[in-house]
Amino acid sequence: MKNKIYIITILVGGLLFHSCSDMDVFPADQLTTGSISNSSDGILNVTNGNYALLKDGAEFNGIVDDNNCYLRQYFQMSDFAADDIVCGQKTEDPLYYSFTYTHSPNQSNSRFFWYISYKIINGANTVIQYLESKGNLSDEESNILGENYFLRAFVEFNLVKFYAFPYNQGDPNSNLGIILRTSTSEKAEKARATVQETYDQILQDAMQSTELMNKSRGKEFASKEAAWALLSRVYLYMEDYNKSIEYADKVIDSGRFTLETSESYPSYFANALSRSETIWAVAFTPSDNRGKFGSIASMIYSDGNSGWGEEFATYKYLNLINTYPEDIRTAYIDTVFKEPSIVQKKNGLEMFFITKFSFQGGDPNLSSPVMFRLSEMYLNKAEAYAHQNNESLALENVNIIRENRGLDGHLFDNVPNGKTILSVVLDERRAELAFEGHRYFDLTRNKIDIDRTYWGYHIKGLTIGTIDLATKPSGYDNLIIKFDDKEKLYYIPIDEMIANNLCVQN
Repeated sequence: MKNKIYIITILVGGLLFHSCSDMDVFPADQLTTGSISNSSDGILNVTNGNYALLKDGAEFNGIVDDNNCYLRQYFQMSDFAADDIVCGQKTEDPLYYSFTYTHSPNQSNSRFFWYISYKIINGANTVIQYLESKGNLSDEESNILGENYFLRAFVEFNLVKFYAFPYNQGDPNSNLGIILRTSTSEKAEKARATVQETYDQILQDAMQSTELMNKSRGKEFASKEAAWALLSRVYLYMEDYNKSIEYADKVIDSGRFTLETSESYPSYFANALSRSETIWAVAFTPSDNRGKFGSIASMIYSDGNSGWGEEFATYKYLNLINTYPEDIRTAYIDTVFKEPSIVQKKNGLEMFFITKFSFQGGDPNLSSPVMFRLSEMYLNKAEAYAHQNNESLALENVNIIRENRGLDGHLFDNVPNGKTILSVVLDERRAELAFEGHRYFDLTRNKIDIDRTYWGYHIKGLTIGTIDLATKPSGYDNLIIKFDDKEKLYYIPIDEMIANNLCVQN
């Protein structure tokens, strides 16, 4: 546990500005099973509202903030804590706390993420309870029920990744997970489940969703294949490699998806909803665009006026994808030149912007973020085979990705000298899935330290202005984050701690 005296101090301070006496576990409109209209349209509208909470702003503690968005917080809380993105300057945005690991129960990005996660869960519970009490469901109603089970599982899984130790570190039967809420009538006070209980619930919900969903409403909605993809990912994190392979194969063998090619990949993310590789993406329309101050893209890209553009790709990631000039994944790095061949710098950091969340409809701040895509299924299989010491099948799945990313002339016949099969797979996952919320968890669950020995404002206590990139930093904190460092865990937010006396703090 973290320092209890420190936590008490924070909580007392929180009481000064947080006056609620009970956790808001109901949606803002006080939706209940009794308020859903007895029609398919009513159920559909509530379900679509649950999806919308992944992208919409929501009032939190009486304030609507453009920065508050489930996905914006998810990506900064994960990717900014890893080693693919570097912070280019000090900022008052709470993303800075994720970069520097200066977590607290008051941390606003974490507080909103927790709040909106349980808001989505409650919305899903509302539909689940209503439909299960109704009985004799139509095919459409069964499908909607499955979608809500999927949403609950997806949100539960993301919560446990941030607020609990990985499944394979320590005893999952004693390590604390999250608060499992499976009913709208639960009291605010409830203890955290164990990590094992949390994963059991995730698997149960995801499995249930696969049995209920039999048609797809489009790539912006859950489907049986999206649930299989979730199960493949969850089982990989649990080190149940045979199951991870099984569910990845279900997605692949469905025949519904194909990999983008080296020709189509550079425009993939701007058109994710219409592309064959996408299993599930959260649909953003122009009216959902949070613009240059609150979009996901605004953190990592700017055309000079479109966003903050304060965070850049690290040179370690750039070195990886620049190994081969043919690697088409370099298309998502936008270099800003001060003059030909001289990269513009910000506080000494070269400005390599990231465009995976830009240019839907040509808008630099708009995209429909991809939650699951086919390439991850091949990479899940590759990692599972690597852990099973099956080098040939691991490399086969890695090569499937590489031959579609311009590297058909650089496929692996065997494990290169100085590499292990796992490091080959993890490098490919890094190159392919960068900035999509995977890297931090890939390192942590594989018990690999996060090496951030490069200049940037992730370094605690850094006060200098212009920094020398040629000088390797030394003597600073926060350069190597141990995989089992307890400080990596986000605190349970103060709002939960005040309202829930049964909740134990990290």
